Amino acid sequence: MRLFTEHGFAAVSMRQIAAEVGVQAGALYLYTPNKQTLLFNLLSEQMQGAIEALKHADLTGSAARRLDNFVRSHFQFHMGGPDAAFMPYTELRNLTPANYEKLEVMRRIYEDALEQIIIDGHDSGEFDVDDSKLTTLVLISILNGVLSWYRPGGRLSLDRVEAHYIEIIGKAVCGFGYEGAERPAAE
Repeated sequence: MRLFTEHGFAAVSMRQIAAEVGVQAGALYLYTPNKQTLLFNLLSEQMQGAIEALKHADLTGSAARRLDNFVRSHFQFHMGGPDAAFMPYTELRNLTPANYEKLEVMRRIYEDALEQIIIDGHDSGEFDVDDSKLTTLVLISILNGVLSWYRPGGRLSLDRVEAHYIEIIGKAVCGFGYEGAERPAAE
């Protein structure tokens, strides 16, 4: 996964993968028939993990509370391994059409959970959005953006960044009167 993230799927050979895991290239084929299957399996595991994490998030109560907890779940799952988390959105283009469609089904489950929160928030008057699908895609992009720049030990702790993201996303759907999650103390 690290090799695909650092160099891109197309630039990584099975020989490089084998060297990374400490086996001969031929032995790698005992575990996976080809690089495409390896990519699909990695992406599938990652998407399934994100879906499972949502099942453990408290997505009850008001839409604003559910949105805050969706963001927390996204952060907690994805920031455990930012390279692994970012790959589904950068390497989808390298899947065969059949594998892409299978992964899209999983991706839709995750995105639909967020979209339902947006729809419910709009219907209850908590959120001011015109297009729930577009809003969902924008929010997913915002959430995944942190994966490309956040580094542990940087200027802000992960808790502080998460709180900022919750506030930014809350403002995006509620307007600037958003009264969302408490922020950790300034660093």
